[in-house]
Amino acid sequence: MPDLRSHPWRGILVATALPLREDLSIDHDRYAEHCAWLVEQGCDGVVPNGSLGEYQVLTPEERARVVRTAVAAVGGDRVMPGVAAYGSAEARRWAEQAGEAGCASVMLLPPNGYRADERAVLAHYAEVAKCGLPVVAYNNPVDTKVDLVPELLARLHGEGYVRAVKEFSGDVRRAYRIAELAPDLDLLAGADDVLLELAVAGAKGWVAGYPNALPRASAELYRAATAGDLAAALPRYRQLHPLLRWDSRTEFVQAIKLSMDVVGRYGGPVRPPRVPLTAEQRDAVRAATEKAVAAGLV
Repeated sequence: MPDLRSHPWRGILVATALPLREDLSIDHDRYAEHCAWLVEQGCDGVVPNGSLGEYQVLTPEERARVVRTAVAAVGGDRVMPGVAAYGSAEARRWAEQAGEAGCASVMLLPPNGYRADERAVLAHYAEVAKCGLPVVAYNNPVDTKVDLVPELLARLHGEGYVRAVKEFSGDVRRAYRIAELAPDLDLLAGADDVLLELAVAGAKGWVAGYPNALPRASAELYRAATAGDLAAALPRYRQLHPLLRWDSRTEFVQAIKLSMDVVGRYGGPVRPPRVPLTAEQRDAVRAATEKAVAAGLV
């Protein structure tokens, strides 16, 4: 069990999918129950208002209430909200709101309204760091087109702007370069389908997607992997990988919500501009999830 007081970003933190009703309103009761269930199943905390939480299409009122709902369900030390925004002023306001709600840390993308250069990235993180909460950088060059390379992460950490990084580039070699340049910067696995590789490389946490549907099996995988128990971790990783690899697809939210429905957890619809899975995609996700159920991974 990670020390949530001093390092609340460590452990397996689930980037929560947001349950929406058929009219696309948020079902906060279901969301609170979902957060509590994830912790009961062995996960260490939750990350609301990330990509899986469809934060880009929430109103300010909805986004703030999602954070408060998660905190009420599992406690602020287990909640690390995403505070991404087009500009640093807005991102800082979201970070301050997280602190007011009782959260112990926040997760921050670089500026994503344009392709920011290094000076802009540094200024962005410097501004949000003023909120006083520990900031976990989120490196997602696939979607933001801004790459927090190891050298830039080392500078962000050296300036005191970030304490950890959710690494989503998919390049596991970066783990070793980050460790060389910034040994005290915590590396968090950010892409589900390289969890084992990053755990072996020394990751201190996993900001995870598919535990929304399969939390117990995912938590067991994470703990075996970070303990170096490859005899236990590798077979489980192979079983889960047909689902984990959806993390690299733009339909990741839709795939997770379908898997949740298959295992008996409410997933619900997605908000535009996300589009439904194709029939072929639905069949693939359903088949892989049903195989996981048959293997006792639920």
